[in-house]
Amino acid sequence: MPRVSRSRTLPAPPERVWSVAADAHHLPRWWPGVRRVEGVSDNRFTEVVYTRRGRPVRIDFRVTDSEPPRRQVWEQELVGTPFERVLAESAIELLVEPAGERTQVTISQRQRLRGYSRMGGWMLRRATRRKLGEALEALSAIV
Repeated sequence: MPRVSRSRTLPAPPERVWSVAADAHHLPRWWPGVRRVEGVSDNRFTEVVYTRRGRPVRIDFRVTDSEPPRRQVWEQELVGTPFERVLAESAIELLVEPAGERTQVTISQRQRLRGYSRMGGWMLRRATRRKLGEALEALSAIV
């Protein structure tokens, strides 16, 4: 299953990075395209993004693994959503590791396409690399 990863060393202590990156409430501040987050609980949240035409799209996630203050994994809930036609699986992993006075952050996204969508895997990987780079850039700016 294809996995795309990006890493960056941020000029902040790990505790500060974790407090922002692992808290779903902060996603609109740093995750590309997220306008707001709703229904946040210990293990679930919903991102609200907008299409180019301005229509809101809700994307539900559940936290499947969390090892504070080092690692968190959240998976997109696909069953019963329009995403189910295209994606068989989609998960994001956040790793936060001390690097002296700084913090090494790695974000990985694992996506498995379904059916004919598999033909566009190279385009999805390229777009995912760009999105993860933008996320790390924005995270760096706020910590």
